[in-house]
Amino acid sequence: MVIHHGLLHRVKLTVARQVGCRGDLQAVGGMRHANATVDGVRVAAIGAGQNHGASAAIAAGAAFFGFGGSQVFAQQVQQGASRWYIGKRLPLLAVNQLKFGKCHANCAKLFKFYCCTGIREGKSSMSQTALLELNRISKRYPAVLANDQISLQVKPGEIHAILGENGAGKSTLMKIIYGAVQPDQGEIRFNGQQVHIRNPQQARALGISMVFQHFSLFDTLSVAQNVWLGLDKSLSLAEVSRRIREKAAAYGLDLEPERPVHTLSVGEMQRVEIIRALLCEPRLLILDEPTSVLTPQAVDKLFAVLRQLVAEGCSILYISHKLHEIRALCTHCTVLRAGKVTGECDPREQTNASLSQMMIGSEPPALVHSQRTHGERVLEVKQLSLPRIDPFGTHLSAVDLQVHQGEIVGIAGVSGNGQRELLYALSGEDVRAAKDSIRLAGQAVGDQDPAQRRALGLHFVPDERLGRGAVPALSLAHNLLLTRSEAISDAGWIDMSSLAAQAQAIIAKYQVKAGGSQAAAQSLSGGNLQKFIVGREIDAAPKLLIVSQPTWGVDVGAAAQIRSALVALRDAGCAVLVVSEELDELFELCDRMHVMAQGRMSPSLSREQATVAKIGSWMSGLWTETEEAVN
Repeated sequence: MVIHHGLLHRVKLTVARQVGCRGDLQAVGGMRHANATVDGVRVAAIGAGQNHGASAAIAAGAAFFGFGGSQVFAQQVQQGASRWYIGKRLPLLAVNQLKFGKCHANCAKLFKFYCCTGIREGKSSMSQTALLELNRISKRYPAVLANDQISLQVKPGEIHAILGENGAGKSTLMKIIYGAVQPDQGEIRFNGQQVHIRNPQQARALGISMVFQHFSLFDTLSVAQNVWLGLDKSLSLAEVSRRIREKAAAYGLDLEPERPVHTLSVGEMQRVEIIRALLCEPRLLILDEPTSVLTPQAVDKLFAVLRQLVAEGCSILYISHKLHEIRALCTHCTVLRAGKVTGECDPREQTNASLSQMMIGSEPPALVHSQRTHGERVLEVKQLSLPRIDPFGTHLSAVDLQVHQGEIVGIAGVSGNGQRELLYALSGEDVRAAKDSIRLAGQAVGDQDPAQRRALGLHFVPDERLGRGAVPALSLAHNLLLTRSEAISDAGWIDMSSLAAQAQAIIAKYQVKAGGSQAAAQSLSGGNLQKFIVGREIDAAPKLLIVSQPTWGVDVGAAAQIRSALVALRDAGCAVLVVSEELDELFELCDRMHVMAQGRMSPSLSREQATVAKIGSWMSGLWTETEEAVN
């Protein structure tokens, strides 16, 4: 055991040099491996062939200096890595603490504290004071009980997943924690103190930040101005812009602070929300579908950021329908169904199938994708070039694209590479294109508006559900009138009973959880609103359906339902164009794929030819002229 005392002293000196000078946890993070080399000596635990002693010694050494080492130590304790060392070390503390000075005395106190809280008996960290504790939280809306007696705890330094199908009450619960919604009953305790969070400003003052699924950004303001609204008003706009650039560079989230928000793609808006939350230096960070429109590379970078935040003591509440993300990132999971807590688990010990079972009661059926012979050409885009409308947009350069009857064509790419401009041109929202550059069913439509193209059979599902896909304050029935006219008579009168019946049929067919056809669009969860909008367009029996981000923020069951509906539409002879940043989704759905990069369209790849590696390289525009010529 004397060897352990010497080891601890070496660790203390090493951490002092590496961490004390740098003021961060990177050195400690690199030293936490069981066989790390410390000060020229290979650390190896002694006894029972276990590596627990080294981990405990390194974590305890870091704790001396107050650079977040206590969080590292607590994490080691929670994982059980230090119990062996503490058990061996404790009897000698009283004898040896004077030999090694004040630092060892403090270490003894630290050891005694953790042992008294149950570590010695193997109770892990369950007795640790929760950073956030919810007790019997309930929230009722006129047509639905969103939260029903929900209780949960979030520990310091924990990534806690909230899992549930669309409409389970997840977003409502997060908004209650953030002060955007007030509960009807229940108690919230933060850092051991009962609190009543009346608004987001109070939540931020406590150290709670949130990234919303539906963005809370002002379109007419710049990125920097939007971020500035949630920060200390003593900061100048120039200082805020500087901090945005620093955070964006550090975390690989490219942003231009001066750019107006209305010019951003959905993926770029999400980056703004994430940066704004990180600039608040939160103690609790709430993330509601943060990776829904991020590329795999961006997701990896975000996860590295989140793990770094946790190492610094931040706790994270994480909502996602991507089960593989939850299993890879989170250490605890609470499952909601119909507004109630139905279970808890360690997601690292679960499979995607078992998590699906807990969330929706069954595993979603596999998508059946059969080979079909394509029919006539429905959409043809030829040498489409358009200058950007705003200074932060992307020029479209000689875009060629074809979609035939009975096929699904996918467009992959990093957000902000011209997808937005292309979709505006195809839908008719931008009519600057040359007339012959876009042909629909053989007819030149480059200069026609959305209504004229809809009359020819083109229907469109935009990526922005609220604002473009639906009017938030209008009912679901009235939102049908945005693209459907069956309930409007020749004289211009609206048959309200027919309209309500039409909306109710879509609600029933696509299993939309809503308070009937008169429910406001903004009252639905994101996934349920998406199902309604997709159902509205599919129900119109289009000749060409263009869908952007079809399953953004949708649970695994609803995503499977939407994808099955798109495949069924293809099998019925419709031409389908899907724009998505979800590569897995594109590989599952599409017969052919393209990539957009810097306003250019890649050659076409068949389902069999496409690989993740090739699509990934093409996202940087790395296809050759030979490949273009062959295409």
